[in-house]
Amino acid sequence: MTQTWIGALAIGLFFLLWLHGVMAEPITPSRDDQVIEVLPASAGSRDEDRRLRKQLADRPGDARLAVTVARRDLERAREAGDPRFAGLALAALRTWPDAATAPGEVLLMRATLQQYLHEFDASVASLHQLLGRPGGDRMAQAWLTLATVLRVQGRYAQSDEACRHVGSAGAQLHSSACLAENAALRGDVGTARKTFESLLADSGLPPAARGWLLTSLAELEERDGRSGAADAAFKGALQLGPDSYAAVDYADFLIEQRRPDDALKVLKDETRTDAVLLRLAIAGTRASAPASARDVAEMRDRIELANQRPDAQKFHGREQAMFALFVEHDSRRALQLARGDVEHQREALDVLVLAQAAKASGEQGASDEARRLKASLGLHDRRIDASL
Repeated sequence: MTQTWIGALAIGLFFLLWLHGVMAEPITPSRDDQVIEVLPASAGSRDEDRRLRKQLADRPGDARLAVTVARRDLERAREAGDPRFAGLALAALRTWPDAATAPGEVLLMRATLQQYLHEFDASVASLHQLLGRPGGDRMAQAWLTLATVLRVQGRYAQSDEACRHVGSAGAQLHSSACLAENAALRGDVGTARKTFESLLADSGLPPAARGWLLTSLAELEERDGRSGAADAAFKGALQLGPDSYAAVDYADFLIEQRRPDDALKVLKDETRTDAVLLRLAIAGTRASAPASARDVAEMRDRIELANQRPDAQKFHGREQAMFALFVEHDSRRALQLARGDVEHQREALDVLVLAQAAKASGEQGASDEARRLKASLGLHDRRIDASL
């Protein structure tokens, strides 16, 4: 998954942003479910949050402080899997409602929040507004975020253009990896594999960057049907340290490989975010694990609660489709949810879930619908082929 669970969804690669403002900030590979920095939910952290919010109340026009508060709330949203914290983050930026006059760091933060909330068109609009300003060509992080959002939407050619701008802005490693990921999605797997292997040959790579590249390589191998190579790359990424994105990604792979017990082991120490709980429910059901009934009930409750919010099924249709298909075995509802999902989010996993739901439903023409979507995107994924 290039995943947007918001996959998504998180890679623990974090060249920690924000040392010198937007124009000079170090960049981070951008995913909608990506953690930038995990802050323990300690009393000290809560005290610091309260202190910063009080400062912001006293200085509402301090853009840097507002972004710091918003970033902390987004980190909590990602860590807990609770989008309400993202709402608090947006509230911290409310002094600048007009994108045309918002400071650059505020606009980038807002675009990142919109990405997290699956408001992809709004995120693209915010990023175009930012990148169109003088000096926008040097904003590597903004270009990388734009490339990621466009990829999530299945707009690979436009994503390529943004990837190239990442390199022009001085982040060549990220540009190369960005282009390689798009190439792999379109089927130029050999070239993409060589790129990732070449980048990984650098012995000076920080562990977080190595983990990100290994996870991207694992995704490539999984889509290309090379399960042994995918398994090795996932293991290599997780051996470098805790990585929630890679753990969820690997769990999906293990479930597809009919290894639910192994998937449960990979997830056992992960925070019970919605993404993790969904996989625990699926793997636990398939493995007849003792905790599966509890996990299924909790996930069902979370879905019911989420659906009280407007557009919940639109923005989290993939996960709800997976639960309906693999846990509740309601293929017709899964197909309905998957169809809604791919209207705006078109990662490989979204199309795969649509294909799987179409096949399970037996609805005439549904598999052809998934086949046409895959062809229109130019997407290469042998898992989808096997499901059609």
